[in-house]
Amino acid sequence: MLFTLPDPKILYQALLDRDQSYDGHVFVGVTSTGIFCRLSCPARKPKFENSRFFDHPATCMEAGFRPCQRCRPLDYFRGKEPVVAKLLDCLDARPDHFWCEDDIIAMDLDPSTVRRAFKRHIGMTFLDMARLRRKARGLESIAAGHSVIDAQLEAGYDSGSGFREAITQLIGDTPAQLKGRELLKADWLETPIGSMLAVADQHHLHLLEFFERKGLPNELKKLRQYTKSSISFGRLPPIDQIEAELKLYFTSGFTGFKTPLALYAPAFTRSVWDALQEIPLGQTCSYAELAERTGRPDAIRAVANANGANQLSIIIPCHRTIGSDGALTGYGGGLWRKRWLLEHEKRMAAQSAT
Repeated sequence: MLFTLPDPKILYQALLDRDQSYDGHVFVGVTSTGIFCRLSCPARKPKFENSRFFDHPATCMEAGFRPCQRCRPLDYFRGKEPVVAKLLDCLDARPDHFWCEDDIIAMDLDPSTVRRAFKRHIGMTFLDMARLRRKARGLESIAAGHSVIDAQLEAGYDSGSGFREAITQLIGDTPAQLKGRELLKADWLETPIGSMLAVADQHHLHLLEFFERKGLPNELKKLRQYTKSSISFGRLPPIDQIEAELKLYFTSGFTGFKTPLALYAPAFTRSVWDALQEIPLGQTCSYAELAERTGRPDAIRAVANANGANQLSIIIPCHRTIGSDGALTGYGGGLWRKRWLLEHEKRMAAQSAT
């Protein structure tokens, strides 16, 4: 399972040793190339800081990585079931095709059988995998910097009018009326569960989001309109501060987020965000309980909307809200990240209690 992986240093040594015993059970995502491999891959080994380890190919692809063409990590699953092998071959042959159920039926395959087989062996449906493979093809081997933002945000949408165009319009092509008003700066922050975009002015952090979030272009547009400022790439003190705090959050020594925040929301939404920040580390709260805490027990839907309006992921911990039955519910950064964050925080809380 995802949270029982050995220490990354142990896995990195296994990667250097090309240890085949991990094949099919542990995969490495290489942030500098955007691909994921078996630990036994014969390719040149990445630096430790560019290596992220996963227990399943589904989590690799959800994190934006594409399969290595040299060690072919998905081949381990081809022999598990003929329908999986057949469709993986089709996907390799037509990686840019927009696959749909009609394509599956046209191959005399039952969509429900295909769905169950892929969920069982790959961890996601064939159609979801095809969609993520199309996205991942936009992630090329590029150096860190502005081009990372362009390329990775481009990969967030399937169409040519997707993230790249949206971000170019919102950041790169500043409207005439905003020229000379570059109060906001944006920069890329790397975390163990993916890249995040941070936007700040000289004194406050305005936005912190995972790059795949499809609402990101709209959030940037609203932010620019609200502040009457353009957004350019660069660094300001709040970005440096939140980067340092996130590093502690993901490693050790975390004592809370102290970066000054700029919050734009109606009073009720702000009250929900305040309540979210009061949920102790390592604990969760249902939407109904959160509504009770804001004094509006009948406003469960409004609470959910306030969660969705949060532009400061992790800092305002909307990932700590769950369904009344204990089930994980929607999260803009992806349910796998929500699960990861909750388990990570449980471990942190347990460690601080000892």
